[in-house]
Amino acid sequence: MIKLKNSIGLSVIAGIIIISISSCNLTKKFEKEEEADIQSYLTTHSTLHYVKKASGLYYLDTEVGTGAQVVTGDSVFLMFTVYDINGTQAGTNYGTTDTLKRKAGVGEFIAGFDEAVGYMKAGGKSKIVVPSYLAYGTSGFIMPAYTTLLYDIYLVRLKSNSKK
Repeated sequence: MIKLKNSIGLSVIAGIIIISISSCNLTKKFEKEEEADIQSYLTTHSTLHYVKKASGLYYLDTEVGTGAQVVTGDSVFLMFTVYDINGTQAGTNYGTTDTLKRKAGVGEFIAGFDEAVGYMKAGGKSKIVVPSYLAYGTSGFIMPAYTTLLYDIYLVRLKSNSKK
């Protein structure tokens, strides 16, 4: 009886180890595929001169705003369109009167979008390439796992929430 329990216990442990090892290999495979997709997009769109930020976000001002620079905690009013890396539109608020209103830099957006908004000035427009680890990651929540997102962002206006 004890030998049977030990045998079952060892089988379970071996199974867990095998699953862990194989999932690590899949993770690396998906990460490499995502990076290759990003590089392919950048090559195909070589006239767009994105700047790769330390986080891995690719950022491009298409029109530098003339208004105030965004500061953490400011209320920002945005128009946006989001695509997956293949160019399929996943959402937009263009064509509506509803600006997206959130506070900048406090985690109310996905990390890559939040970072990009922090580089903008009121009236500015930008394009960003957001790797999945700065978006929805490996969860498959809202977007499929390892989905790179492309955004066109227009910072319509901002309301300073800093106390001076």
